[in-house]
Amino acid sequence: MALIVQKYGGSSVADAKQIKSVARRIAATKATGNQVVVIVSAMGDTTDELIRLAYQVAKEPSTRELDVLLSTGEIVSSTLLAMALKSLGYGAISLSGAQAGIQTDAAYSRARILKVESERVVGELKKGNIVIVAGFQGITEEMDITTLGRGGSDTTAVALAASLGAEVCQLYTDVDGVYTADPHLVPGARPLAEIGYEEMLELASYGARVLHPRAVELGELYKIPILVASSFSDSPGTLIHGGVSMEVRNRVTSIAYDLNVAKLTVVGVPDRPGIAAAIFESLASAGISVDTIVQNASIEGITDLTFTVAKSDLRRAMGVVKPIADSIGARQCVSDAKLGKISIIGTGMQNTPGYAARMFSALSEKGINIQLITTSEIRITCIISEAKVEEAVRVLHRAFELEIAE
Repeated sequence: MALIVQKYGGSSVADAKQIKSVARRIAATKATGNQVVVIVSAMGDTTDELIRLAYQVAKEPSTRELDVLLSTGEIVSSTLLAMALKSLGYGAISLSGAQAGIQTDAAYSRARILKVESERVVGELKKGNIVIVAGFQGITEEMDITTLGRGGSDTTAVALAASLGAEVCQLYTDVDGVYTADPHLVPGARPLAEIGYEEMLELASYGARVLHPRAVELGELYKIPILVASSFSDSPGTLIHGGVSMEVRNRVTSIAYDLNVAKLTVVGVPDRPGIAAAIFESLASAGISVDTIVQNASIEGITDLTFTVAKSDLRRAMGVVKPIADSIGARQCVSDAKLGKISIIGTGMQNTPGYAARMFSALSEKGINIQLITTSEIRITCIISEAKVEEAVRVLHRAFELEIAE
């Protein structure tokens, strides 16, 4: 008898009909002799609707109260799913994140899981129940409800799977798995049968929205295989794991993109110790994450410092950096919010020459200008005009022959 953790996203439980369909899928898993723990997201667009409602009654809603409000969406879907399972003749119980032992820090709307005390869940499994847990939420030491931010239900699922020692964590959504590129942009994109944790983490971090990076990190840390599949079909999905593939990798695995990119350049920076530290420590203190950083070669003791942030953080970043730039005598601060990231990802690039040249050549042939470049061992990312991103995805998918099955 295996212990299986399943997670169903908002599109999978968007209405009563789909909740019943999910209940039948869970029941089939239970009927084969497995213990089953299920994590659910809020129904459809419930979270967005609750946020809109909050801002209708308050210009600046309390972050604490907003988290309490948003947590109710998952409570609704978890209780309805438990009811649907009971109507099929299966023992089921719904638990809030707090009842399931999800303990977090107090960073409202973006809380981090500190630990999982899963005794209640284990107890219910021993009774033969299917346990339905409200995702996206937890509780602090002070007994305040928190939410985990984007991808929170994925993170809940993998954290519970790790705590319980589950055989696999199955994440069901409205796509058939992880693709070689966004299938909405590239008709020839293929679902991958498998992908390693490292590749998936790069994909998730650089634009692929099928799975949150925090969930991948937890899966890799605790060696939990993660299956991403559709709740609307019987497709096998994509298995994310740490094993070494037997196939020969001679090209990239997939293409990722992200349109939430802005560039900020501090022009005419005195080239002396401590300047970069002053800028980036202040950004960190303001909770602003920085991605690509480029500093030009110094000419007569003067340089330019360029970095990227999320487009949504640009105004705050400029507010942090401009006073520092003025205080150090920099000439000016300039920004560009009309940018995007395009990345090629694959372990096949490790210690193998030619991938960067092939990427740059493919983009050049289509007149796509590269503004910044950043790399890891298994990723090459280019910052380009946001107007060229969709074309770049298709160009690179063809250039690396990703439409051809391996």
